Amino acid sequence: MAQVKNGDVVKVHYSVKLEDGTVFDSTKDHEPFMLTMGLGQVLPSFEEALMGMKAGETKTIKVPAEEAYGLHSEELITKVERNVFPEDFKFEVGQNLQIQEEWQDTVVTVKEVTVSAVTFDKNHPLAGKDLIIDIELLEILS
Repeated sequence: MAQVKNGDVVKVHYSVKLEDGTVFDSTKDHEPFMLTMGLGQVLPSFEEALMGMKAGETKTIKVPAEEAYGLHSEELITKVERNVFPEDFKFEVGQNLQIQEEWQDTVVTVKEVTVSAVTFDKNHPLAGKDLIIDIELLEILS
């Protein structure tokens, strides 16, 4: 039976969980995910885990925060004066927004809202968190 190697196109189901069991992302109730091995489309640990697997096999890996989305950085938390935004705009703590920064769009999470300012967190939502990824190799397409 064929084993996954560099350059193969594979079809997988996966679930990304936090250590407390919270599922952050999963393909289980959706279409499987297809990727080409060696193109860097997924976390390196995910790709390494797939190498050598055979169709029908499953594997669970733990990915430390440093190898996933990095550590949480206080430098990526910024406070912006409230008057920069339209008066009628309603901010909610936990809300994700896309803002224009220099020449690119950045996704931020609203951390705090006061009368005079809004605090944004530019860290990835999974920054600082170890991940547990369940992988099921469905098919090797090439």
